[in-house]
Amino acid sequence: MNREEIMRILPHRDDMLLLDSVVLEDGKAKGEYNVRGDEFFLRGHFPGNPIVPGVILCEILAQSACVLLDGKGEGKTPYYTSLEKVRFLSPVKKGDRITTECEIVRNKGPFYFAQGSLYSSGKLSLTAKFSFALI
Repeated sequence: MNREEIMRILPHRDDMLLLDSVVLEDGKAKGEYNVRGDEFFLRGHFPGNPIVPGVILCEILAQSACVLLDGKGEGKTPYYTSLEKVRFLSPVKKGDRITTECEIVRNKGPFYFAQGSLYSSGKLSLTAKFSFALI
């Protein structure tokens, strides 16, 4: 799915839609985002050596997982409720191609529990377990 198709599922827009494409396969979401270098979060993090902030990487992972809710979240907004066992393994920089692999492992009421990995130009950069609620 391309950005227009993703926007039919996610409420994120403009600078905060952090996926260029997503493929759904075997109950998993595989997302992609190319770090262009002109993103707002790179301007001051860090001058002369810009790296994508960890919180932005976590957001990319969550957006990838939320695409799996296609049709379940109609009229609702996904809110992060927890981040667990987050491991930052290597920095992500301008020009890197981010890929994600996420899956929802269970849900209870409005809460969805997920896990995922984020790769930067093929190198594992982040792993996490997290949850969100549809409100």
